[in-house]
Amino acid sequence: MSVDSATVRRIAHLARIKVKDEEVDHLQGELNAILAFVEELSKVDVEGVEPMTSVVSMPMKKREDKITDGGIPEKIVANAPAAEDNYFRVPKVVE
Repeated sequence: MSVDSATVRRIAHLARIKVKDEEVDHLQGELNAILAFVEELSKVDVEGVEPMTSVVSMPMKKREDKITDGGIPEKIVANAPAAEDNYFRVPKVVE
C-alpha cells in the first residue's frame, strides 16, 4: 500500500491537522515508511506463539473479591442535597 499526496492531505483534514504544502512530501514518505514496516511485520510467523501481557512471565496480582457495605452510609450521604434513611433522595422523573 502506498500513500499519495492527496491521501496525506485527506488524513490531515480528517485529523484536523494543518499541514503546509511543503510538508506534504515529507509526511508522505514517513507514512509510506510506517506502512512498509507494518507490511514487514505481517510476514512474521507467529503460529503457536501465546499472547503476552508482559515481557517477563509473572502471575497477575489478584485480590480477594469481598462484598462489603462500606460501613459508612452516613458519611456517604452527608453532602447529598436530600437523603432519607441513608439513601440519596432524588426528584421523581418518571410518572
